[in-house]
Amino acid sequence: MKKIILVMCLAFAFSQTSNAQINFGLKGGINYNNAGKDSFKNATNDIADGASAKTGFHAGLWFRGKIPILGLYLRPELVYTQVKTEFEEQNNSNDYSFKKLDVPVLLGKKFLGFANAFIGPSFQYIIDDNISFNNLSSDEFDKFSVGLQMGFGVEFGKLGLDVRWERGLSDNEAKFASNNGNFTVDNRTNQIIFGVSLQL
Repeated sequence: MKKIILVMCLAFAFSQTSNAQINFGLKGGINYNNAGKDSFKNATNDIADGASAKTGFHAGLWFRGKIPILGLYLRPELVYTQVKTEFEEQNNSNDYSFKKLDVPVLLGKKFLGFANAFIGPSFQYIIDDNISFNNLSSDEFDKFSVGLQMGFGVEFGKLGLDVRWERGLSDNEAKFASNNGNFTVDNRTNQIIFGVSLQL
């Protein structure tokens, strides 16, 4: 938790040093998650297959400050996210959901007057996790991880729309023990995120 707060403060302080106006606002949206999967294709398949899609949602705050280099901007965010995925144990599919705080720190650039593209690290801290499987207990695991976000968006006045892809970069596994033996669940995120933002 301390790491997330530190990253957020550093990112915001850096944007302040640009001597530019700081914009901020609210954001929210839908997450299509494939935690632990290895390909972008898996997440896109979940969107196409609505019946089995593992969806979640997010809501939070964003800040944006201009950087006096090539017209770039820095956009740190503080976002609460709830996602659901699945895992296999003894050839059975089971649900695994978790709640987390995300702190993306995005570097972006506007073009065409209304569009923008961005990329940057996303720091994740798992607040709570829940697994739907009988006689199961969870061992301690590293709840802090780092991922990468990239995407593009459009803005119409104070309203913004964007789509992102996020991929976990650090190894992060939840270890569980059941009557059938011990096993692990990879809870790194691999998701497509649709978001709406409102400047205040």
